[in-house]
Amino acid sequence: MQHLLSIEQLSAREIQRLLESAAHLKLQRGRDGQVLAGQTWALIFTKSSTRTRVSFEVGIRELGGFPMFLSKNDIQLGRGEPIKDTARVLGRMVHGVIIRTFAQQDVVDFAEYSKLPTINALTDDEHPCQILADLLTIQEKLGGWEGKKVAFIGDGFSNMTISWMWAAKHLGFELAVAAPATCQPPADFLAKLAAPNVSITTDPAVAAKGAHVINTDVWLSMGQEDQKEKELEFAGFQVNAELLAHAAPGHIVLHCLPAYRGKEISEEVLELHAGTIFQQAENRLHAQKAVLVALARK
Repeated sequence: MQHLLSIEQLSAREIQRLLESAAHLKLQRGRDGQVLAGQTWALIFTKSSTRTRVSFEVGIRELGGFPMFLSKNDIQLGRGEPIKDTARVLGRMVHGVIIRTFAQQDVVDFAEYSKLPTINALTDDEHPCQILADLLTIQEKLGGWEGKKVAFIGDGFSNMTISWMWAAKHLGFELAVAAPATCQPPADFLAKLAAPNVSITTDPAVAAKGAHVINTDVWLSMGQEDQKEKELEFAGFQVNAELLAHAAPGHIVLHCLPAYRGKEISEEVLELHAGTIFQQAENRLHAQKAVLVALARK
């Protein structure tokens, strides 16, 4: 593995190896080894972040490296320098790059022109680091995903649902996505996905029926905050006690955070499942350390 650009590009075996490494690193935290000793990794963020920035900076330091945070206002990208020029400069100075931005193509281009190990820390198309953390949480809480049903309630064609659909394709678990008719994946994407174990519905209760994992995210992704009319389409898509009555016994609830209580998830449900949700947040650190170890230049 040279980069982590998407879940789509990973194989089932690569996902499994990353999760095995993440579990080991979590167990051995504080005794990780210094695989990034002497290395500087740049974090280029054009989107705000709490969990992603903190987990990567801590993870790089725990592996012996030096994180260098660069917001769009710190570097010439903010003034219009092409991504390929920034990439070719940093490629001569640092050892790896973590990018959180809007366009997936920017991450792809950076990897191509920098020749550096490149990690997608979120784009509009995918959020691979979050999905790895979520899978690690399912593994810890339920013993794995084999024979399990995962339901995603919310925007059916966000970076989270796209990554979840590719994960289901690779790993074979059942995934049911419930989304308003206007927020569902287009036919050409589903044809490309070609995953009979992924179903799409407009009925949250259908998706939640018998589900072992109920997953949700904010209704408006970063950059969509001014589209308040879109929120009206999600009436009836809240993860609440009524919806969870359809889920399998012993189910877990996931939310990648930040959460807007009273919108996509009720206050009651978030607090009832807070132990799992914040374990999920912590697992960003361990999953991303596994990615860093896999990509570290020896």
